[in-house]
Amino acid sequence: MEIDLDALTHNIGVVRSEVGPDVRILLVVKADAYGHGAVEVARSALESGVSMLGVATLHEGIELRQAGVAAPVLILSPPMKEETTGVVEYDLSCTVPSLAVARSLSRACTARSKSCPIHVEVDTGMGRSGIGAAEALPFISAVTSLPGLALEGIFTHFPLSDENPEFTEAQLDEFGAVLSGLGRKGIDVPVRHAANSGAVLEVASSFEAPLNMVRPGLMVYGLRPSRGCGTGADLRAVMSFKSRIAQIRELPAGHGVSYGRTYVAPEATPVGVVPVGYGHGYSFRMSNAGEVLIRGHRAPIIGRVTMDVTMIDLTGVPEAEVGDEVVLFGSQGDSELTVDEVAERAGTINYEVICGIGKRVARAYIRNGEMVGTRTLIERRVVGRR
Repeated sequence: MEIDLDALTHNIGVVRSEVGPDVRILLVVKADAYGHGAVEVARSALESGVSMLGVATLHEGIELRQAGVAAPVLILSPPMKEETTGVVEYDLSCTVPSLAVARSLSRACTARSKSCPIHVEVDTGMGRSGIGAAEALPFISAVTSLPGLALEGIFTHFPLSDENPEFTEAQLDEFGAVLSGLGRKGIDVPVRHAANSGAVLEVASSFEAPLNMVRPGLMVYGLRPSRGCGTGADLRAVMSFKSRIAQIRELPAGHGVSYGRTYVAPEATPVGVVPVGYGHGYSFRMSNAGEVLIRGHRAPIIGRVTMDVTMIDLTGVPEAEVGDEVVLFGSQGDSELTVDEVAERAGTINYEVICGIGKRVARAYIRNGEMVGTRTLIERRVVGRR
């Protein structure tokens, strides 16, 4: 895996150009920064002007803290009561989904003589986690009365920002009513956020006053939530997935390839053995369906993708040799195989493709065309540090 930190910086600049200089940026780095490497991405993003990081779980927040990342980190998903001690211990911000969790968090704060910044999610149409808009005011009033809890933020989330601006605007109206109600009660909320990547690209009102922070994820990694979303934005892919040919075999006509013999060579066929499979996060659904790039040419995957190995037909690349680079997605010379194409062939979404790449796969971090850090299953080296 090659991670282009210059592309990451560029995409953060695109967010900044969309939202203006006065709106804060929370970068979502959950799921190991969508497979890119949370610690490495966080460090680079903070240098590029991001002011807060978003994770989904307590342990994702702890990973950042243990790596020395001191910036504000918000746990976006609802924590369990037994996790509140860890939230306080590691100085994380927390989304509070219930009074039971709020009370547990308050007790943890009191026991350690600390204060915990909290955010409240208002469900205006996502239908997932959060507090209903009708209950938001009494809930927030009750939560802010608990010792040790500091109301830092309030937010909502959009299910259709990349494809239905009208529904999103209705959500914003409902969220705005909640904010107005808090104002009448004299409850100040310093951070107010709603816009995900789709909204940053398509719904300008989602980062206008009184909102003052956005929460992009996918677009910073160079991808779009849907095909027609933000087509005018100059986003650059951050991640490339590569392997090499480990072996070349000449299979005779009638010879099966891989489990189930779902592919049988119709004639004598040169087959490249590539040491990557679903155990690395390359989808089984690419079996007899996907393509890779070799020497700038497309070569089809034949047979089933296995846990550790994938086979490719080298008929169209007769000059291929053991050791040649194989691009699973990314660019090679003037040729490109995009994450979106891989997702379409696998019958899934681009989010799943990039989030699914496992820790088996080494990450190489590139800046100005040179490797500045690596992460493997057994060690992490970033800009000269171990």
